[in-house]
Amino acid sequence: MLNLSLRLRIFLFFCALAAGMVVFSGVAAWLGYQQYGDPGASSAFLFTALFAGLLSLMLTAGVWLLFDENIAKPIERIAAEMRARAHAGINKEIDRDAAKYLGDLAPAAQAMTQQLSAATLDNAQTIAERTASLQAEKERLTAILSDIPIAVILVNPNHQIVLYDGQAADLLAFEGPARLNAYLFDYLQAAEIKTALKALKADDLPRITFTAHSRSSRDYDAVIRPMGRDGSYMLTLEPMEDMTEALSPGAERPLVYDFSLIEREKRCDIHDKALRDLCYVVFDTETTGLLPHKDEIVQIGAVRMVKGRIVPGEKFETLVNPGRAIPASSSKVHGITDDMVATAPVIDEAGKSFHHFARDAVLVAHNAPFDMAFLHRHKARIGKTFDHPVFDTVLLSAALFGGSSPHTLDALSDRLGIRIPAQLRHTAMGDAVATAQVFEKMIPMLEAKGFNTFGDVLGEMRKHQNLVEDMNA
Repeated sequence: MLNLSLRLRIFLFFCALAAGMVVFSGVAAWLGYQQYGDPGASSAFLFTALFAGLLSLMLTAGVWLLFDENIAKPIERIAAEMRARAHAGINKEIDRDAAKYLGDLAPAAQAMTQQLSAATLDNAQTIAERTASLQAEKERLTAILSDIPIAVILVNPNHQIVLYDGQAADLLAFEGPARLNAYLFDYLQAAEIKTALKALKADDLPRITFTAHSRSSRDYDAVIRPMGRDGSYMLTLEPMEDMTEALSPGAERPLVYDFSLIEREKRCDIHDKALRDLCYVVFDTETTGLLPHKDEIVQIGAVRMVKGRIVPGEKFETLVNPGRAIPASSSKVHGITDDMVATAPVIDEAGKSFHHFARDAVLVAHNAPFDMAFLHRHKARIGKTFDHPVFDTVLLSAALFGGSSPHTLDALSDRLGIRIPAQLRHTAMGDAVATAQVFEKMIPMLEAKGFNTFGDVLGEMRKHQNLVEDMNA
C-alpha cells in the first residue's frame, strides 16, 4: 500500500467507503424487512436498499471527485514543486491558487523553499569563486596546449576516455564524433595499445613510443605514459601522414574532461547501474509529418550526458534528405525546406553516424515512441539496430509530477525554469538541448524519490504507460 501514489490510495479509500455504505444500506433494509415486513413488502425493501445504495455511490463519487481535485492533486503538485526546488535548483514561487483549500500548507512550503534558496545562493557564490579559479587554470593549460601540435587523451583502467583536447577531437573525428567515456578502441585498434601497456608494466617504464593505427588504418606516432598505479594512462598522438589541418598549432584547443571517470567502473547489469553512472544521448528528430509508418526524418539533433551532466561540445546535428518533398505545413513548423536538404545525407548514412554517436548510451527523448519508430523502420537501410535502453521524459514527468500534470516539453521547461529560445523551438538540436536540460534537473529529483538505478526508474515509468508506450523490451 505504501508504494501506491497518494491519489490512488485516496481513491481506494473512497472505494472502500462506498462499498461499506452499499453493504450497510442492504443490511439496514434486510433488518427492517425482518422486523416489520411481510412477504408482500419484499420488493419495496429491495427497492429501498438499491436506491439507498445508488445514492451512497453517487454521494461518495461526488465527494471523491471534489477531494481529488482540491486536496489530493494540490498535495501531489506541491510535493513535486518542493522536490524541484530542493533538488533541481528551481527558484519560483509555489502556485498558491492550486492549493487554496489546503490552508497554510502552500505559504509554509513557500517560506521553506525561500530559506532553502537563500542557503543555496550562499553556497553557489562560494562555488562560483572556486570555479572561476579552476576555469582560469584550465584556460592557461588550454593556451599552452594550443601551441603543441600533439593530440592528448587521458584513459581510465577500463580504456574509457576521461579527457581529450581539441586536437584529439579532430583526430578521433575521422572515426566518429569524440565522446567522453567512450571506449578508446572505438577509434584506435586495440592490439598495439595493449602491447605497449604490457611492456610498460613488465619493464616498469615511464613511457613508451610505438605506432598506433586507427580503425580506418590511419597511422600515428604514439606515446603512452602510465598515470599512477590504478591502470589509467595518458596517450599522445601525432599523425604520420600529412594531416596538418587536423593538428594546427595555435588553433582553439578546448579541453573536455571529467576526472570522476578515472575510477575503475564496476561491471553490473544495467538495471543495477546508478543513474549517474550511465551515459545518455538525448535526441530529437524533425520529420516530414506525424505518421512514422510513412513520413521521413529531415533532421536529427542530439547531445551527450555523462555523470548526470551535459558534456559541452559533444553534439550531433545533421539534416537528412528524406527522398521526397517536404510539405509546406511541416516546413512552417520546423523551418526546413527542400533546398536545405538537397545535398544532405540520406537516412542510411545519417542513421549510421547517429548510431555511432549513441553507442553504449541510454537514449532519452520526449515522447520517445514517435522518434524511435522512424529509426526502427529504417534499421535495414541503416544497417544498425537501435536496441538501446530508452528513457522518455513524458513518463519521467508523470513519475515526478503525477499523471494529472501537463507533460509537454513546454510545460516541463516552464516548470523546471528552462527557457527555450523561440528560434530554436521545433528544431532538432533546440528541442534536444531543452530535453537534456530538463532531464539533467530530473536526475536529482528521481534520486530524491528513491529511484537510484536504471531498474528503479524503469519500473516507475511503466506505471504510466497509459500516457505513452515504454520503449524498453
